[in-house]
Amino acid sequence: MPVALLVAVSGVGAFGAAPTRGETGGTLVVAQTSEPRTFNPVTATDQPTRDVLSVMSADLVHINRQTLQPELALARRCEASPDGLHYTVTLRDGLRFSDGAPLTADDVAFTFAVYSDPRVNSPQGDLLRIDGVPITVVKVAPLTVRFDLPAPYAPGDRLFDSFWILPKHELERAYTQGTFAQAWTSSSPAESVATAGPFRLKQYVPGQRVVLERNPYYWKRDEAGKPLPYLDRLEIEFVADQNAQLLRLLTHEVSAAGRLRPDDFARLAQAPFLNARDAGAGFEYNFLFFNWDASSPSAKWFRSLTFRQAVAHAIDRDAIVRLVYHGMASPISSQVTPGNRLWRAHTLTDYPYDPARADALLREAGFRRNEAGALADRDGHPVEFPLMVSASNQPRRKMATLIQEDLARVGIRVRVEPMEFGALLDAVLKTRKFEAAIWGIASGDADPNAEMNVWTSGGTLHVWNMNASTSKTASTGTTALEPWEREVDRLMSVQMTTTAFAARKAAYDRVQQVVSANLPMIFLASPHVLAAAARDLGNFEPAALEPVLLWNADRWFWQRPQR
Repeated sequence: MPVALLVAVSGVGAFGAAPTRGETGGTLVVAQTSEPRTFNPVTATDQPTRDVLSVMSADLVHINRQTLQPELALARRCEASPDGLHYTVTLRDGLRFSDGAPLTADDVAFTFAVYSDPRVNSPQGDLLRIDGVPITVVKVAPLTVRFDLPAPYAPGDRLFDSFWILPKHELERAYTQGTFAQAWTSSSPAESVATAGPFRLKQYVPGQRVVLERNPYYWKRDEAGKPLPYLDRLEIEFVADQNAQLLRLLTHEVSAAGRLRPDDFARLAQAPFLNARDAGAGFEYNFLFFNWDASSPSAKWFRSLTFRQAVAHAIDRDAIVRLVYHGMASPISSQVTPGNRLWRAHTLTDYPYDPARADALLREAGFRRNEAGALADRDGHPVEFPLMVSASNQPRRKMATLIQEDLARVGIRVRVEPMEFGALLDAVLKTRKFEAAIWGIASGDADPNAEMNVWTSGGTLHVWNMNASTSKTASTGTTALEPWEREVDRLMSVQMTTTAFAARKAAYDRVQQVVSANLPMIFLASPHVLAAAARDLGNFEPAALEPVLLWNADRWFWQRPQR
């Protein structure tokens, strides 16, 4: 078998369509509904934070968000051994971080040691373990490292995407002292955040904006040899209220925004000075989920498959698509959205809108309705719970209201609780003080391996049953892991280590089938990717894969003189 080699790209062919060469200079203001919770790429979990970090950071091999194919980035060579157990990565000459310090093999080895350290608990750490055994990284030369894998890694060099390389000289002390999670917080001095992406941190004003400036040490150049990025400055303004975001786009106060509401998109498409783009089906899936370990009678309901099936039948997904997204979305039955055509399973357990079936399932599970129509469990507890949702995400708030109305028809009382997105993250991922929530995840790659931290039982985003593989149930003292979760663990390992595509596809199809049958998440809808920018912003090309708006910000340029 020949050695696999990824050839270098300088710019030509780096995009689905050849990008336009631009002029250097100018400032662009982008609107975002949430501000970053950290500048630490290893601990970042939410997409708004990762959006900001994406334009400050760089990886060894990067997946082009338009072609969905891997391309060399910081690496100039990436070679796989014939047995698939070793990857040798050689860095480009002369790489530097944004503070001017050299970027070498020491930084790469340090980076992957941090990401894979269970004490750091990075959400990406699951991707660096195969069957529980960590990938090891060995420095073999000043600019060369070798990755040693315990088993072949099916996605190949896609492994390296979004593992943003860290400066050892800035972060080693925090790591060795055990305070890495407190490094590069939102209150850290801008000059201490040394990154390798097209932009570097200039200023962060909490509640208002992040100001980024061109990184003078960025490695990439366009086809004519001109240094990228073209823009001098990129400002990301936080506009939590989407009505205010719409107004700022229409009054030229901001020049670009993504994750637009469909009703706003229709209005923006009429503005002659804006370029409103519907990029079609994306990779985001929205879902309702329950806390299986809630400290109330509700935990018993939530662990009941029959209860979850009833809830799934009670929700009208077609109404969500029609009323929330004005048709610019798709109802879904699994985590693989219509945008990911290669990996979708075609045989799934569906839960069509059927309130009568929901009623029958609830009776089967021992629930009863009183004369007023309210539902109670077999112990007489009224079936009611709070439903958390991000206050700044208008589509999900609308979904929550529709679900509240749907569940009321089968006797379930839901109290919608909008809350600040950061508080919602804390409730789900840290304190676990919630009962039910509506959330969305945008897959970081078309490849299923990007979902390891969601579907494996020890994953950091296994949100319905966190730490399931080690926790105990109060009633039995046994592990809280369901048998089907063990099956998913096995299947995810198979798809991760089996190099034959047909075998991988069969394993991940089965994951989708098991998940749809057991409903840890009640899947709702996947929206289209909607974005808008000033019409004279060059190379504006929203993509299906996150970060959908900023993925090629190093190529953005103004096609008009700047005032």
